[in-house]
Formats: sequence, C-alpha cells, structure tokens
Amino acid sequence: MEGANAEKSLADSARSSTSRQSLQRNQNFEKISPEVGILDEDAFAEALEEDADEALVLLADLIGATDEKLRKAAQELASKVVVDIARQGQAKKGGIGRLQTQSARHGGEIDIEASLDEIAAARARRSAPDIEQLQSRQWAKPTTALCIVVDRSGSMTGERLATAAVAAACVHLRAPEKTSVVAFGDNAIVLSSFGSERSAELVVRDVFRLRGHGTTDVALALRTAADQLSRSTAERKICILLSDTRVTSGPDPTDIARLFDELIVIAPADDDEQAKTFARNVGAQCFSVAGPSQIPEVFARAFLD
Repeated sequence: MEGANAEKSLADSARSSTSRQSLQRNQNFEKISPEVGILDEDAFAEALEEDADEALVLLADLIGATDEKLRKAAQELASKVVVDIARQGQAKKGGIGRLQTQSARHGGEIDIEASLDEIAAARARRSAPDIEQLQSRQWAKPTTALCIVVDRSGSMTGERLATAAVAAACVHLRAPEKTSVVAFGDNAIVLSSFGSERSAELVVRDVFRLRGHGTTDVALALRTAADQLSRSTAERKICILLSDTRVTSGPDPTDIARLFDELIVIAPADDDEQAKTFARNVGAQCFSVAGPSQIPEVFARAFLD
C-alpha cells in the first residue's frame, strides 16, 4: 500500500457489504457457503472447474459479504486462487527482441565485419585475436516496465472486480519490481509502485477491497500512470488501462493518452464501444474481455510473448 491516504480510501471503499440474502441469488452460493461463516473450499474448487468466470465473480462478491467470517475466508482464498490462475496463464518468455552488439567476452555470435581490424591484426602478429577487441551479436529482449490502471468508479461490479484482480496478478507476476498498480475513480490510488516488495497476493487482496466508488477521471488516471512510468529506466514502457473509458469527471484524456509509447485498453465485452473509439483516436490497442479467465490470453497477445 502506498501511504495512509491510499489505505484510508481502500478502507472507505470496503465498508459497503452484501447480505447473505443477496448472495443467495448465485446458484452456487448455497453449495459453497452452506452455513453462516462457512466457506467450503472443495465446493468452490468444483465450481471453479465448471465455470471459472462465474466462480470468480461469486468469490469477489463474497469478499464484500456482511458475514465477517465468510468475508475473511473469501479474502484468504481469493488471493491464492487468482495468483494460481495468473501463474497458469503466464506465457512463455520470448517476445520481441533486437540484435545487440557487444564485446565477444559476453558470448554470442562473432560479428566478423565489426571485428575485421582485430582479426587482421591477429593474423599479422600470428596470434589468436584478443577477445576484448572482438565484437559479437545476440538477440536481447528489452527491459519492460508496466503500469496497470484499474477503473474502480461506480461501474465496478463483481465481474469487473474479479477481472481487475486477475489482470493485476498477471502483470505483477511478470515483473514485480518493474510493475505499478493504480486504481482510480475521482481520485487515484497507487496500490503498488515500481521497486515495491509487495507480493502478488497482497496486490490482489487490495484490488478485491475496491468497490464501485466515485466518478471516472480517466485523465487523472493516465497522468498518474505516466508519472509512475517516468520513474522507470526500462526501454519499453507500457500502460494498461482497464476501463470502459466513459469519462464522467475531469478533462478530456485524449492528449495525455497519446503521450504513451504503448497504451493497451482492456474493456468489458458488454460495454466496449466507447473504449474501442477511444483506442482508435489515441493509437492504442484495445481488447474486449467477457470475463476474468480471458485476461491471461489477452495479455499474451498484447505483449507479444
């Protein structure tokens, strides 16, 4: 958590709760919580296997339960489950690299053209070339900094909350020391900043504490992300915006959005038209997701892993 103000904002957000009667609207609720204060992890595992999205949405709702014991049990389970899903969905390392020239003592394939002078000199003196004077080439992947920005305004519901939690876990696991997680509505909360030693489980816990609150100031969110990314020396800097991009407060975010080298917008599939238009206008990628289980695949495509 980044400061007392952020903690207070999360605490205020978490005060809203959902009654057991409301939770019973979910068809799996009685199986997973047969009694007050009980969360059956085996039953939840079965529900997760049958329909991952529906189970994760229910878990997000349980974290807001009025039943304190149930709420705490759901909080503990949620962090483990979401991080496991993020780990299983991680793409193999690879992606876009570039050909890098370096001293041959670091390995790689000898660059004959760049090393001709030393090779000729070595022949003249009838000795082996000095490895310190030889050049080699190898493919190197640029370092990447990621800032994920989560819309927690009034539109934040169980499904979007679960989607945000999986997204935060995926990004954090990819490069925890080069990742920043920001939540926004009418203000911005930095849940985890670059260089933070916070675990993915703690980041997920804080995302699940978010509830729909306030208006949607996308410009503020992107300014905060730009500030976070400016602190990194990584060669590749990516901002990931989880939002329908429907602005209800603050200035037009178009100009600030165009300043990012790479901007990825992830919008709910049932409300993505405005996000698609916004992305086209600012030169960003846009992906639509119908549920939290789609996030790992979307990230693999977005990052070209």
